[in-house]
Amino acid sequence: MFDLKISLPVSVQNGGLFISRGVGSHPARELDSWELIFVEKGTLTIKEETTTFVVGAGESLLLWPYRKHVGVGNFPEDLKFYWLHFEKHPQISQPGELPASLLSLPQHGKVRDPQYVISLFRQFLNEQEAMRRSAALELILLLIMQQLSVAAGELPITENSGIALAYKARQLIRTQYHLSLSTSALAAQLHCNADYLGRVYRRAFHLTITEAIHRQRVLSAEKLLLTDSCSLSEVAERCGFQDVGYFRQIFRKAVGLTPAAWKRRYCKEHINSD
Repeated sequence: MFDLKISLPVSVQNGGLFISRGVGSHPARELDSWELIFVEKGTLTIKEETTTFVVGAGESLLLWPYRKHVGVGNFPEDLKFYWLHFEKHPQISQPGELPASLLSLPQHGKVRDPQYVISLFRQFLNEQEAMRRSAALELILLLIMQQLSVAAGELPITENSGIALAYKARQLIRTQYHLSLSTSALAAQLHCNADYLGRVYRRAFHLTITEAIHRQRVLSAEKLLLTDSCSLSEVAERCGFQDVGYFRQIFRKAVGLTPAAWKRRYCKEHINSD
């Protein structure tokens, strides 16, 4: 047997998913732990001490311990965000700083790949739901932090750069995922070479365009499975999959469950609405 001891710089307390009903507001709190928030949908407005943060979809916020924070106004009806409480280990001496060799996080910032961050939070909730303590929670948190750190270190995007082209392709994927979409189809719309587009997209987001299309389609399918009475074939078609078997295969690879199993299980735990 191979034994490996892992020393982690953080310790997780708990996490969850908040889905607004359009009523109530975030209470005033002063915690003894860090709180990491990631907004999937809508806008969260929250004040920490004298600073007000407006956190939109695809953005994260890190709230400090021993600082009072409170919501500003009522929760919007479309608000949906993940939250996670954690502590730093005592060997990390300076408040607000992880070792330079590890991560440097912005307090408020926009992540580069929101779908990936969402998938990490879902993995965290699934692991937490298993009701067994393991290093997996801390490892997933570090992966989330790594995504926030990468986004903070990005260079500004210019219209003439390859990365700007990659961001345009990602926007098309988000709005056209339900259509017959491919690298060549995107390249035709963006008036560029398909091989070049594939290279700059992979360099910008660390995944292929095909993988990005699948992620967007799976994310849309998750929402339809939870909120719609469509059949599996209808969900597949509305998300851009022409074959139900292929849809089931891609969904299971991305989520770890079949669409039917995911619908039965997901969002039954760790969801609060007030």
